[in-house]
Amino acid sequence: MRISFHLVCSVALLATASATTLLKMSMNDLITQSTSIVRAKVTGSRTATSGADIYTYYQLQVSETLKQGGILPAEVAVPGGVSKNVRQVGVGSPVLVQGQEYVLFLWTGKTGMTQVIGLSQGLFTLTQDAAGTMIMTRAAISDQVVDKSGKPVNDSAVTIKWSDLRALIAKTLQRTSGTAVTQ
Repeated sequence: MRISFHLVCSVALLATASATTLLKMSMNDLITQSTSIVRAKVTGSRTATSGADIYTYYQLQVSETLKQGGILPAEVAVPGGVSKNVRQVGVGSPVLVQGQEYVLFLWTGKTGMTQVIGLSQGLFTLTQDAAGTMIMTRAAISDQVVDKSGKPVNDSAVTIKWSDLRALIAKTLQRTSGTAVTQ
């Protein structure tokens, strides 16, 4: 009986250890916590390992910068990918498509690696509607999302006009830190 109990506890611990939980980020969080916000097209990708982790690096052709903090990245690292016949899945990680235009909320760490902040939360597809208005969209995240207190919350899809986002970024940055907005 004692062995069964320990086995069940061990399996439960292993199951939770490999789980990824995303902290819900508001649009304000994305704006203030990112080091850069760019409008860019994906021009290619490559995979590489960093220790035991596999990353897919997407090359970016930046067409507009809405927030600049340091050197603008030429590529963004996303957890997960295939390297040496090993597939690693980055739970909550976005998948970018070559040729697609995105708005990316980016964060560059001390190591110099630039990633999408909040994983899928910080990546928006940029398209044009029938009236010619540029629209940013992000699907609801199906992975586990929690609020700041650790309580599970449901995520919902986000749609915002490009012009409204630009105004919101300028207003937020002006209010919080006076960071210059490049347009």
